Order: sequence, then structure tokens, then C-alpha cells
Amino acid sequence: MKSQNRLDAYPINVLPVLTDTHIQDTPEVSIILPCLNETQTLETCLRKANLAIATHHLQAEIIVADNGSHDGSQDKAMACGAQVIQVQERGYGAALMAGIARARGKYVIMGDADDSYDFTAIYPFIEKLRAGFDLVMGCRLPKAGGTILPGAMPWLHRHLGNPVLSGIGRLFFHCPVTDFHCGMRGFSRHFSQRLDLRATGMEFASEMVIKATLNGARITEIPITLHKDGRDRSPHLRTWRDGWRHLRFMLLYCPRWLFLLPGFLLFMIGMTTGTVLLTGPITINGITFDTNTLLISATAILTGFNLIAFGVFSKTFGISVGFLPKDQLFEKSIGGNTLEIGIVIGILVCLLGIGLLGLGMWHWHIQQYGPLSYPDSLRLIIPGTTTLTLGIEIIFSSFLISLLRMSHK
Repeated sequence: MKSQNRLDAYPINVLPVLTDTHIQDTPEVSIILPCLNETQTLETCLRKANLAIATHHLQAEIIVADNGSHDGSQDKAMACGAQVIQVQERGYGAALMAGIARARGKYVIMGDADDSYDFTAIYPFIEKLRAGFDLVMGCRLPKAGGTILPGAMPWLHRHLGNPVLSGIGRLFFHCPVTDFHCGMRGFSRHFSQRLDLRATGMEFASEMVIKATLNGARITEIPITLHKDGRDRSPHLRTWRDGWRHLRFMLLYCPRWLFLLPGFLLFMIGMTTGTVLLTGPITINGITFDTNTLLISATAILTGFNLIAFGVFSKTFGISVGFLPKDQLFEKSIGGNTLEIGIVIGILVCLLGIGLLGLGMWHWHIQQYGPLSYPDSLRLIIPGTTTLTLGIEIIFSSFLISLLRMSHK
């Protein structure tokens, strides 16, 4: 088995079992491994962690957060001196959160139990944590100095999944992290508790990095080597399912990219095109744009405004329930009189819409309420109904924002 072959570099007589001499009432380091049927590799990981503890004279504890193993993993963990906690709720994040809740160390080192990470190499993480960093990420990707050994990571994960999702994370949140999803990382336990981590699945890895960044954490990276895991079965990770869960989480935590920017773009396109078409049709390269395009512009305006409103709702709600940290710029932008200002603006926009519709009614009156000329009549009706609808949405959106802000206060 591959995990046994790699043990040849560490003779069994120097791979110790954790003993009480390495543990104090308050250990400095807690090493946490989530586990689900890892009997083939768990002992190797634990003995390597024990070797690191003995080599660097660490005061440490090892916690195996077992997620319902039925292959004897718990017995192997206890035989190696690790604490075993049973985690009923299934999921990578659920297991790690339970382990962090049980941990007593000032610093936490986490890593997978499949022998893909070398636990003898945890000391650089501890040194960075002692230097004051809140989160120390391992980096497997060669672009930042990491190493991926042959067969250790599927081609799709290496060249598409991890780089793309990590790139999106850096774009959305300005995270100083190259490898968002590296399973080996270290962090301050007290700082992690302030993050209020909640994701129970694989997206827990993204949640930690995102929330740490949003909360102003000191973050650094350490290049590491990813080995081929030592199991003879498929991994727990599901490429498309878990990739989507990471992407979904990042979108939900970034209303700016999910709602505000697309909404603003649609709104401005609709306003620009609609304004140009108000006076009459325009022809570009032999193509005439008229009231049909005006109607599409009106749809873009209303859709864009709704997306912008959703973004403000999401941001306000996220702050009110603690999903997102407080944002002073956002608070200043919303202001203290959101409801009153929104009502006034909404009423003015509604009056404009009513005026346009009234003008349309006057033209209909001139025609003695007979058939109206097409498409000239639509140049009043479409902007009128659009503006009236927009004004009503502004008023009621202001009420909802005020309600959400009241909950926050």
C-alpha cells in the first residue's frame, strides 16, 4: 500500500504514539483530522503527527473527529493516543467544527486523514502562527511554490477546479490566498471562534478563508507537497457537486458580484438605450431600433433595479444575522433616513410616471379615444408604466431595507 511505502522514510521505531508527556492542561497545539472510514491511512497520519510533536517538543493534542466510521478507524486513532469524538452530523465542515469546538490548544492544525498531507511538516505552520498570523494556508499549486506529486490530484482539479475557484475567491474578496481549498492549514483557535463558521460540507474550506479575509485576518501561505493518498477506494470529494457548493457559497457571500454589478449594468444599459429611443427610432448599419427595443430597455431597467435591491437586501440581512462583517462604507451609503428618502424619491418617480401616462391619455383624448398611432403612442406608455412601476418598487424596497436595518440595530 502506498501509505506503508512512504513510511519507509520514517522507521517504525521513531514513529511514536502520543503520550501524556506531550500534553498539558492547556496544550499549545491541537491537531484535528476529520475521519470517515480511513482505517487504511489514519494510523500513518497520526504517527507522523506524533513524530512532529516529539521532534519539535510540542505541547499538543490530536483530535480525530469521526463522522460515522464503521471500519475500525476509531480504535486505530485511540491506539495512537488521539482523542476520538463522534460527530453525528455528516459532512467535512461538520466534523471539523466539532473538532475545533473540542480543541484546547492556542493553535489548530487541520489536515485530511487520507495520507495526502505530510503531518511531519506541520512545524512551519506553527512558527507562522507564533509570529502572529491568524490563518496559515498550505499551498499545493506550483504557481506559488507548492508541489503536486504524480497521481495526487486529478487533472480537472489541478488545471480547472482549484485555479478557477481560487481565482474567483481572490477576485470577489481580495483574499491573499493562491490555493483556497488546501486541506492542510493552521489557525488561531480564538480567531476561528470569532468567525462563526457554519458550513457543514466541503465549502467549509472556502468559508474559513473568506470570513478570515472579511474580518481583516493576517493570512500567509506555506508551499507544501501533496502526495497521492494511500487509499484503494475513491475519495469522499465529488468534483461537480462540491465544486458547485464552493461556487454557490462564494456567490452568496458576495452580493456585490451576484446582484449589484449585474443589476447596475442592466440598469444603465436599459436607461441609456431607452433615453436614446424616447425621441424616435434610430438606425445603425441598416438596422432600425424602435419601440420593441424600448420595451426591452424597460425590462432591463426594472430587472436591473430589482437586482440592485436584492443586493442591498442581502448585504443588510447578512450583516444583521452575522453572516457578513459590518461595512462602514455600506452603512454610510444606506444612511440613517433610508425609509424617508426612499419614500420621497419613490413618490417623485411615481409622479413622473403618472405624468407620462397622463400625457398619453391626453393624446388618446385628442384622438377621441379611438385607435392610437403606432408606434408613437408607445413612446409615452412604455416609459410611463416603467417609471410608475419603478417608483412603487423604490418605496416598498425602502420599507424592507428599513425593516432589515431595524433587525440589525
